[in-house]
Amino acid sequence: MSRSTQARRYLALFLVGLLVGAIATTMALRAIEARQDHFDQAVMRVQQWHVNELAANIESNRCAATDTLPHLRTLRALADDLEPAFPDLRDDARYMQHASSMRAAVDNALASPPMNCPGLSATVQNVREACKACHQDFRGS
Repeated sequence: MSRSTQARRYLALFLVGLLVGAIATTMALRAIEARQDHFDQAVMRVQQWHVNELAANIESNRCAATDTLPHLRTLRALADDLEPAFPDLRDDARYMQHASSMRAAVDNALASPPMNCPGLSATVQNVREACKACHQDFRGS
């Protein structure tokens, strides 16, 4: 065999090895990521989505209770998951106060549902302030 034929075989073998290594690394990284618990991120994202939907309702002038109560009820149910979502913070008094403030903001809205856009706007502002206060203490944003 000539040197160029051997060089091509070694190059082909090297490229196959690189490809197999890249595939194996990708599979390993995805398996590691799949084992991680994403509950905390899921709770935050779903809460954010519902708050954004309430804000969109204000923009589209859809502020009747029938348009807002489903979002408020879901926000309240998710507020019960704040402590389980962040088990490392369960013993932190500041975090417990923030979680309680979030529940109180939504409870107030459910006890006296906003019937118009200015009322809904105030509700959304109260919920966002509760979120922001916690994020400032624990995320620095």
